[in-house]
Amino acid sequence: MFIIGILIIIGLFVFRNVYKVRPDDVRIQDKLKTRTYGTLAAAAIAAFLIIGSVLRIVPPGSVGVQVLFGRVLTGSTLSEGLNIVNPFVNLEIMTVRTQAYTMSIATEEGQRYGDDAIVVLTRDGLEVMMDLTVWYHLLGSEAANVFQKIGSDYVDKIVRPAARTAIRNTSVRYMAVEIYSDRREEVQTEISKALNKDFSDRGIALEKVLLRNISLPAKVKNAIEVKLEAEQEAQKMEFVLQKEKKEAERKQIEASGIAEAQEIIARSLTGERGRAYLSWKYLENLKNLYESPNNTILIAPYDKSFIPLLQVK
Repeated sequence: MFIIGILIIIGLFVFRNVYKVRPDDVRIQDKLKTRTYGTLAAAAIAAFLIIGSVLRIVPPGSVGVQVLFGRVLTGSTLSEGLNIVNPFVNLEIMTVRTQAYTMSIATEEGQRYGDDAIVVLTRDGLEVMMDLTVWYHLLGSEAANVFQKIGSDYVDKIVRPAARTAIRNTSVRYMAVEIYSDRREEVQTEISKALNKDFSDRGIALEKVLLRNISLPAKVKNAIEVKLEAEQEAQKMEFVLQKEKKEAERKQIEASGIAEAQEIIARSLTGERGRAYLSWKYLENLKNLYESPNNTILIAPYDKSFIPLLQVK
């Protein structure tokens, strides 16, 4: 655009010096007017092209890397917004937003179509399949160096190989069961440490590693399920034993209370107090029988002292 604008100005200058209107021309006014309008139009177009060639807009969340005649200007990365640049600079736009790279067994997930899960070898010699997602972003201050030394395809050159290597190097130090269960967070942390070192040396910032799905061999999965079932059964049995123990303690306390009550009652069934207690109990039972809807006639044998006719020793 800049060159075209310059060529238009040069052409305009040549045109005004070569194409001159003679004073004796009968149409001098019309020709002067045409030449003036044409000059203004050409000048406006040239100015638009020249200004447009030095103004560049960098999109939000991106930086602009300047390349001048095949040389990357590493010390002058452009930030987002409107920038004034050398008209001969070629601007390469690189995003600095958070990006996610997923390697998954699912066909519809991840950057590559089909099964892209990572197959790793654990310390016990078993093959385990893992799904992994890496959150990262390009450092704006290092964008020019990354473009110069790696290129705009740094994801395929750095992110993917580094992630697959880090997870394989980490998983080989753990048992398959450990990765699947109690040490999963530790494995994820170790992968993050290894990736962070590889990324930071190349102008990429690691945000987080997400260890998503872990697929164990069938025999290992069955063994884990059997172990979990056994543990659940043991916990259930322990609960039953505790319940039975509490029930036995309750019955023991209940029996002790009944025995103590019977002993107290037995001591009280002597003399006048005993006869009074038996009479009160007798009347209470008679009242219950009287109030029962199933009885119409009540015969209550008793002696002159109103004591039930029972053989009490």
